[in-house]
Amino acid sequence: MKAAAFSVEAFGAEIATAMSVNDQGRTMHVHFYRNGASPILSDAFPEHGHVLQPPQAFAPMPMLDDLDARYAQAVAAGATAVMPPADMFWGDCYDQAHDPFGLL
Repeated sequence: MKAAAFSVEAFGAEIATAMSVNDQGRTMHVHFYRNGASPILSDAFPEHGHVLQPPQAFAPMPMLDDLDARYAQAVAAGATAVMPPADMFWGDCYDQAHDPFGLL
């Protein structure tokens, strides 16, 4: 799954499990780890009622280490820069970037 490979390159994720389920190359799920988060991605299976959701449907995933470097790495790998890292009034450094697949 290209989205999982992107997450490895852009965010330094580690893939725990990947299951290919059909001859069309669609993946039932890819489970990976990234800075304490443990998301699972899946290709769409519209014939079973599963469609992809826009990025706004997903919760933010933490990036706890060297945010500036990770953000630059993600953008260099093809992420769309939405909001570069900045110190927020509530005390956290915060950013937003979307992957090219509209998943993260």
